[in-house]
Order: sequence, then C-alpha cells, then structure tokens
Amino acid sequence: MVCRRAGTCRSCWSVAARATKLVVGAASRCLDRTRTRCPSSDETLLMKLYALTGNVAAGKSTVARRLASHGAVVIDADAIVHAVQQPGSEVFRRIVAHFGETVVAADGSLDRVNLRQLVFSDPTELKALEAIVHPEVALEQQRLIDRATQSGAAVVIVDIPLLFEKGDPDAYDGVILVDAPVAERRRRLIEDRGFAPDFADRLIASQWPSGPKRARATWTLDNDSDRDAILAQADRLWTTISR
Repeated sequence: MVCRRAGTCRSCWSVAARATKLVVGAASRCLDRTRTRCPSSDETLLMKLYALTGNVAAGKSTVARRLASHGAVVIDADAIVHAVQQPGSEVFRRIVAHFGETVVAADGSLDRVNLRQLVFSDPTELKALEAIVHPEVALEQQRLIDRATQSGAAVVIVDIPLLFEKGDPDAYDGVILVDAPVAERRRRLIEDRGFAPDFADRLIASQWPSGPKRARATWTLDNDSDRDAILAQADRLWTTISR
C-alpha cells in the first residue's frame, strides 16, 4: 500500500526502482503492511497499488477496462510507451538515430510494425530499444502514480504486459494475471488481429509461458470462455482488492 500523503508518515520509506524497467520508480510504502492509517493522522492514507499483467491476447485489456469501470485508476504501460515515442520527443529522436529512417512512417510517426520486426529478429537491437524507451516510461509511470496518490485514489492498477519478464512484481501489493490457453491466444492473434501465423508464434514465444507466471501471481483470471465469464471474474476480483 502506498501512503497518500508523502512525508506525513514516519513509518514510510521510499522504494527506489530501477529506471530501466517498467516498475514503480519511487513509491512511498508503509513498512507496517497491516496499517490502514498513518500514526500521526486521523485520515485513511493508504492506497492499494496492484500490477495487472498477462501474455499477449490473453484479454488483459478487457479486465483493465472492467476494473476501471468500478473505480480503479488504471495506468497503461503500453499507452505510456506510445506517448513517449511521439514525433518530436527525445525518445523518438534517439530511436530514429539508432535504427534509421526505415522506422519512420510516411506521416512522420514511428513505424511500429517495422520497428517490431527489427527488434524481434535481433535480441541485441531489442535491448538497445529497451535502453532508450524504458527509463522514460518508468519516469512517466511514476508521475502518474504520484498524481493518483495525491488525488486520493483508493486503488491504482498498473497495466504492464511484461511485468515478469522486465519488471519487479514485488514492487506491488499484489499481481493480477489474466491467462488463456496458447492455442486460443494464437487464434486471437491471427483471426482477430490479422497477424501472420509465423509472427504470432514468435510473439508468443518471446514471452514467458503461463506456468511460472501463474505460480507467482496473487490472482489469476482465466479467459478461456466467453466475455461474460471473464467480466464476472473481474467483478469478483474487484470486491477483493477494493476492500
């Protein structure tokens, strides 16, 4: 849980996260996890901070929207990535300087499809891209967490697709995993998103398998049925995490 008024609680400390990963940058956390109030105040001060993750095409965005409809503040790491890569930004300039004009689309924006193809085929280039993008994403993510804290939000959920691969699950009060069978996720990528089968396979293979993630997640929502089923699971989860 995160103290809503930084500096007022003597029991709070700062968790410094690594700037190169999509994790909390410097969230103030209460050492006594059983506290619901700062000792010097009559106000409830603790905000719950959760991570939401899931492999590609598992249905994570559906769950994020549902939890947001219940009142959670949802911070979307993918949306932050897109924002910091806008033309004219320092991140955009550095990406083009490293990868060349081939990653610039005809309208002057970043050609994400071409860039994705480049880094997926070369682990060294993927690391280079991450070194450019991730520090800026971490800073913006922390700014949004701080803003939610200052606004008095009760539940903040950070939507991070590669939490286990690139982030720090222990930086959160709990981890929500949305999962679906590989065959179903592959079908969604090909039929719903129009990806070529070989690219869908490479995309799936680039992420950890479900098993290790399920073992480390606090809650797992299985999206192997219809939309109503996953929404019902999200509703039940909300009653738990919002208490």
